[in-house]
This record gives sequence, C-alpha cells and structure tokens, in this order.
Amino acid sequence: MSESLRQLNKRWLAGLAVLLIGLSMAACSRTNPTSQIPAARTVSDELGREVKVAFPPQRIVSLAPSVTETLFALGLGDKVVGVTAYCDFPEAARSKEKIGDTLSPNPERLIALKPDLIVMTTASQLEKLLRQLGDLNIAVYVTDPRSVGDVLASIRKLGEVTGATAEAENIVQQMQTRIAEVEIRAKAFPKPRVLYVLQTAPLITAGRNTFINNLIQLAGAESISGNEATDYPQLSRETAIARSPEVIVAPASHGTELVKEDDLRRDFAATPAIKTNRIVWVNPDWVDRPGPRLVDGLEQLAKGLHPEK
Repeated sequence: MSESLRQLNKRWLAGLAVLLIGLSMAACSRTNPTSQIPAARTVSDELGREVKVAFPPQRIVSLAPSVTETLFALGLGDKVVGVTAYCDFPEAARSKEKIGDTLSPNPERLIALKPDLIVMTTASQLEKLLRQLGDLNIAVYVTDPRSVGDVLASIRKLGEVTGATAEAENIVQQMQTRIAEVEIRAKAFPKPRVLYVLQTAPLITAGRNTFINNLIQLAGAESISGNEATDYPQLSRETAIARSPEVIVAPASHGTELVKEDDLRRDFAATPAIKTNRIVWVNPDWVDRPGPRLVDGLEQLAKGLHPEK
C-alpha cells in the first residue's frame, strides 16, 4: 500500500471516530433523564417567604381564578395541569383537571397531578395546605395583591418565576396605559360617594387595603367604606345609609345571587343613590379577580360612575 493511501485511510478512520463519538454523546443527552430536569432557583413570594422553584416550572397548579387567568395570559396554559372549580376563564381553563375549590382543594387530586409549582392567593390557607403536602417538597408560591399597583407587580413577579418575563412586561405596560387613560378622564368629574356591595345579607363591602377600594379611587370616586381597616367589613344597613352614598356599585351576576336589585332598592331607599337611580352594575369576574382583566373592570366602573353626557 502506498504512503498516500495509508495517510488517506488514517484520515478517514479519524473522521469516522469523531463522528461516532459525536453520535454517542447526542444519544446520551437524549436518554439521560437529568438533562431534562429544570434547574431550581429560590424566589421570594408576596408574603416574603423563600420558595425553591423549578425553573422554568413544567407542571403548575393554580388555586385561584385570577392566577389561572394570569398564567394563560402569560402563554403558560400548556403548563397548567390543575385548577379550581371556579377557574372558568379563558375557555381552555375549563378543560383542566379540577382539584376542588380555592379554600379547600382536594389534596389527593392535587398530589396526583405531580405539580412542581402551586400558586395560591389565600394566605390564610397556606399552613393547612403545607401540612397536607407533607414532605413532598412541592413549591407553593403565594400572591397577595392589595392594590392595583400590587396586581401589576404580581403579574411581573409571576412572569419572573415562570420564565415569562417579556410576556408579563407586555401585559403590565398595556394595563398601565389603560389605567392612566381612565385616571385622566376621571379628573374631569366630581368624586361621588360609593357603596360597593359584595353581598346584602349581611352587607359586605370592601375596606381600605383592598384592590377594589383602589379601583374605586382610580375610577374617580370615594368609597364610604374606604377607611375601614378590615379588608371586607360587614356594615350595618343604618351605617351605610348614614354615610349617604351617591352611587351603589354591585356585581351584575355572582352565580349565587348575593346581590339583588330589589333588595338594594328596598334596603337603601333613603340614600341619594336610590333616590337618583344610581346603581352601577359591574362584571364581578373583572372587578373581583386581581388579574389581567382587572383593567376591564376599571374601565367599566369608571364609565358607570361618569357616564358621558
């Protein structure tokens, strides 16, 4: 065999060896399960708790309709594996596995879904849920928005936790633009006194440190319960009448008929609101859920409080 032919064979064999090594490494990367495990990072939730979260999370359970709406708006619907019975928006959320309601999720169903992240808004239920999860080391992240600004911050934070930072920023910027437009228009009108009714028997309204109270302020009005320290205080009918609300705001439908127009007109007949026929009906899914559609509720509320003349 000539020298040139021997050199050619050596180069061919060397090339073949490199190719085989490359194919072997590629096969290992596909079959090695550790290459598919998301990295973990430690984040602070809105209660200040440090939570170790798989990043990005692949199997998310939402324990609140507002969280579900936010996750879908962030483009993470395919990562959501479980929701509550009340998570009905967007339409795709209805087909997700149901794990009970917000206050008492079914722990067996929840654990069976093998989530790597659970997101909830009910801080009062946190310890109970952690006890039910035991030593499974499932990350539980709590949101706790108390104002419209907090809602925007929650969306941003959830985007960071789930790896959807750009999507979250886009949502927040659009909401901020619409909020600013409402505030500008509202400045042209006087601020009416508002009674916001969550239910009538007993009368439940929204207190100072709630995003609902903040919505009323942004829409250009003052809540008669805006100085109440309790988040959702119970007021007597006499107290509400004495505070002389000029507008009554109530949910247009709440599924359980917690607010009926006949009851409002009867119970608050002595108020300026009823005497001037000022009842504003709002979509509770927009106003009561601290998620991306909250700005829809703000616009609807502002239009009802300050109708164009």
